[in-house]
Amino acid sequence: MISVVIPVFNEGENLIWHNELICNFFSKTTVYDFEIVYVDDGSTDDSLFKLKKICSSKNSKSRYISLSKNFGKEAATTAGLSAAKGDAVVVMDGDGQHPIELVTRFIELWKEGNEVVVGIRSGNTGEGFIKKYGSILFYKILQFIGGKSSVPGSTDFRLIDRKVVDEFNKLTERNRVTRNLIDWLGYKRTEVPFEAAERHAGTATYSFRKLFKLAIDGIVSHSTRPLKLIAVLGLLVSTISGLGGILITFQSYILGDPLNLSISGSALLAIFVTFLIGIVLVCQGLLALYIESVYYESQNRPLFVISETSE
Repeated sequence: MISVVIPVFNEGENLIWHNELICNFFSKTTVYDFEIVYVDDGSTDDSLFKLKKICSSKNSKSRYISLSKNFGKEAATTAGLSAAKGDAVVVMDGDGQHPIELVTRFIELWKEGNEVVVGIRSGNTGEGFIKKYGSILFYKILQFIGGKSSVPGSTDFRLIDRKVVDEFNKLTERNRVTRNLIDWLGYKRTEVPFEAAERHAGTATYSFRKLFKLAIDGIVSHSTRPLKLIAVLGLLVSTISGLGGILITFQSYILGDPLNLSISGSALLAIFVTFLIGIVLVCQGLLALYIESVYYESQNRPLFVISETSE
């Protein structure tokens, strides 16, 4: 059986159409039994009403989980993965941008022994400049700090083998990026490029602020290499400042300022103090991100709270 996990937030205009699309695909294209697990992430439109209608219909292959409030897409995806019963799980969005036809290729590669099949977005119809190049920058930074397995364009649209899902469900991070955690688990994986379509209806609910927070969470939780870079930066700044101070002092006070720089002692001190204070503040800001992450992890709150289910 193949489980399809779909996190939902204000997708009421898409749900019935998308459900029919998935059901027709599995009924006509594959020989596998399937289920669709919807996770309503505190929607404020009629999404929950539409989900109840879908799941209550005769011979429905769908069921839903309704969270008590908006916990975010990563928590909603985690809730869906914890409830999925399939031998493999396909995670996809409910807005129609992830082509259901690609699941055929996902299943073929899974049958060949790949335990994680990742959809790599090669393009996105109507994608904005900031989102496009912000994504490229994010993955460049992630690879630099040690995320060698992170491939630019990686999406949550992927097929995951049952054993990978079981291991994922054991992870306890709060500030999580699902795709990064699945990559961290390892297992045999492959990628499939695809062109993301336009939304079927409605507007995107993943704001720039949420995308930025997701990027920060991904970078902070993925590696402690930035902390090591701070030590290197501090050593470099101290070395340059020390050598610069010695050279300027030698030039100004021992050689008699042959270059006519006319740098006073107080000005020299002010320049170095201001520069070093700036470096210290940058480092403290980065450390604060890690302290915040530790703070939320230590709270040990549940990742999500279920209000009701269709079962």
